[in-house]
Amino acid sequence: MALHLLSWNVNGIRAMEKRGFVEWLNEVSPDVLCLQETKAQPNQLSASLHSPDGYHVYWNHPERKGYSGVALFSREEPLQVQAGFGIDQFDTEGRVLVARYPAFLLFNVYFPNGKMSDERLQYKLRFYDAFLSHLMALRSRGERIIICGDYNTAHKEVDLTHPKTNANVSGFLPEEREWMDRLTGAGFVDTFRLFESEGGHYTWWDLRTRARERNVGWRLDYFFVSDDLVASVAEASIMSEVTWSDHCPVSLTLNIT
Repeated sequence: MALHLLSWNVNGIRAMEKRGFVEWLNEVSPDVLCLQETKAQPNQLSASLHSPDGYHVYWNHPERKGYSGVALFSREEPLQVQAGFGIDQFDTEGRVLVARYPAFLLFNVYFPNGKMSDERLQYKLRFYDAFLSHLMALRSRGERIIICGDYNTAHKEVDLTHPKTNANVSGFLPEEREWMDRLTGAGFVDTFRLFESEGGHYTWWDLRTRARERNVGWRLDYFFVSDDLVASVAEASIMSEVTWSDHCPVSLTLNIT
């Protein structure tokens, strides 16, 4: 059975709804859609977002309004859905939804951004470390895992247009990239790189500088899978034609038996 998953940082779901999000969802019709940076509280969501035709919908809202937030749209009702990953200092920001399906455990994550201050960078690195420890504990019990979302880090030089000029910018710092190395070293695989080794493929562009028109971008959004799922990966791609947000969706298709 082919299973089509999408992940997208929408930079505000209410703005996306005005641009035709529900119609887009019906047209593309993924089996699972993971959203990040929804920036909405429950009472700010329309009935169309709460209950779109054919989908079970789950939200994790942060305590702070107009900030962060993740959502899961799933045609199949998951066996279980959990908000957060069990650590209060990270779970209050509404960054994680965990959905259990028969064949895998899916993490939808909006990783912190470290650009605002050194304090936020340290928070991001602590989040990274705690999250990887959590993943490793699950892997030790034999869980098959998919992690999608906005990681807020470009892993390698091929993943952004100007690696040298951004070497001291959060999102491409050595310590952030080293965590990505640890993730892959722990047996998690960047699915897009199973199909494409070249540069020029990005998922985020700076709106202020109109960087998208010149394709000056960063690849910050990923689907990683545990190595025991790699044989099931049929497709992984970037939907750069979707231009409503400063990020574009990323796609993963699995053949699940």
